[in-house]
Amino acid sequence: MVILSWNLAGRVRRLPEQAERVLGARADVVCLQELTPNTLPRWREALLGAGYAGIEQAPLDPSRARPLAVLTACREPLTGVPVAGVPWSERVLAVRSSGGAEIVNLHSPISPKPDLAKVRTHEAVHRHLAHTAAHPRIVCGDFNTPRKEHPSGEVWTFARDQWGRLRADRGERWDEAELAILRGLEPYGIRDAFRLRHGYERRELSWEWPRWKGGYRLDHILVSSHFGVEEIEYLHAWRTDGLSDHSPVVAQLESIAVSKH
Repeated sequence: MVILSWNLAGRVRRLPEQAERVLGARADVVCLQELTPNTLPRWREALLGAGYAGIEQAPLDPSRARPLAVLTACREPLTGVPVAGVPWSERVLAVRSSGGAEIVNLHSPISPKPDLAKVRTHEAVHRHLAHTAAHPRIVCGDFNTPRKEHPSGEVWTFARDQWGRLRADRGERWDEAELAILRGLEPYGIRDAFRLRHGYERRELSWEWPRWKGGYRLDHILVSSHFGVEEIEYLHAWRTDGLSDHSPVVAQLESIAVSKH
């Protein structure tokens, strides 16, 4: 299985070029983030025309000034799965494929958003997944975390400052919420596919400061132990070509047998 996840940055004029790249990747599963009311129908049409049998999107909240939705497309038919407690309904989409895999597509709110929207989103997704499941599970999207990853495997969230100190205005709940998806699902067999394949020694980013060097690895694919990770990489040329401010992440996964004992 090949899965591609990409934050499209709400681009309208570059949509034809974005679609050409996405469809050219011939992924089995495509998870897109930051679609607008104007770009959603165009993406659905493009993916349907390319032969994707299942296309689902998170419901838009008409009361929100600028809702940014997520969309998942698959070669197999899809069925929606409810995720309770998500503050912004358009940011989280869970589906089951006809083959049995559950795919959770997440676009986390950025830290400055009010009412702890980011924290509550991460907590809701963690609650949804924090159990052992017999079926395969994939979690992907723009998590808007972490701030820093160390070669030792230690991870700093955006609840911490540049020196790793916990910020008084964010605190432990914020720190735990951002870690809840990246590391808190490991006891249930769901792990970061990029780190499984490359370890923590390799530095990587998927979003870069426009004017300064450096950035963050905000975009992720997590997989349950039902999958082996044959390959996973970030396609930075798509970002440097100006198609988005995020690099897509593409993984080739191999289904493996999981013991039920």
